[in-house]
Amino acid sequence: MQTKNYDPAVELEPSTEHKSPFQLAVKRFLKNKLAIMGVIILIIISLTAIFAPLITNHDPTKGDLLFVEQSPTSEHLLGTDASGRDNFARLLYGGRVSLTIGVSAMLFTVAIGVVLGSLSGYYGRFIDSFIMRLTDLVLALPFIVLALTIIAIVDEITISIFVTIIALTTWPTLTRIIRATFLSLKEQEFVLGARAIGTRDFRIIFKHFLPNAIGPIIVNATLLMATMIIAESALSFIGMGIPQPTPTWGNMISEAQNIRILRYHPEAWIPPGLCILITVLAINFIGDGLRDAFDPKSNRR
Repeated sequence: MQTKNYDPAVELEPSTEHKSPFQLAVKRFLKNKLAIMGVIILIIISLTAIFAPLITNHDPTKGDLLFVEQSPTSEHLLGTDASGRDNFARLLYGGRVSLTIGVSAMLFTVAIGVVLGSLSGYYGRFIDSFIMRLTDLVLALPFIVLALTIIAIVDEITISIFVTIIALTTWPTLTRIIRATFLSLKEQEFVLGARAIGTRDFRIIFKHFLPNAIGPIIVNATLLMATMIIAESALSFIGMGIPQPTPTWGNMISEAQNIRILRYHPEAWIPPGLCILITVLAINFIGDGLRDAFDPKSNRR
């Protein structure tokens, strides 16, 4: 009877396959069903907003006073608002504006947080002390109060100005996270070795520090996007966000302040509310999936 030869190299081949930390993170992320579902939902919502002109032929900023607060019909799927504007068109185009604000404000906040956090964590001493005291000052003021104060000073609120205001009031949290990450990496051997051979600070930060901090940056950036969308909706609801007639989900929900709309026209405010809820949940699912994927403790066989 012929026996099969045992080859240890064949048995060990799958487990010895080399994969980078990023590849391992992607593999763990793809196994997270809620995160994948969040990605699919966010893609569908984004595509719907992008291709809004192909889905509806109504102008979201122009209304017809002959069709004010009209109930849903085949022409107006979600009825019309108090100015005769099509609610369905405003829902689609409002998603475009809300998502744009969320992404833009998130990128702006990440840029500020990464720069200040990197300088604070790497150089320390006076620079660290100054940036941390500035961070404490911003955190000491409630976000809504600080944002409303800046908005009240500005003469006209545009999307770019609104994004800037939100970013300037939400950067401290990410700054502290990046600073803490840099402090933990500062005394690592590869950093000390780079300094010993005379590598410039700029190169050390971008080649050694930031690649090792990419996990926390991506995770917090994703969750920041959800926060920005909620912030826009909240400020628009109280009339301090993007002004009419520019459509946003927050502007549409503000229609519910009218008791008549709230009671007799739920089609005017429930759909944008659901869009905010579903979008934020999808982003949070993605953020949770990324956090688990980049967590080294979860890298177990």
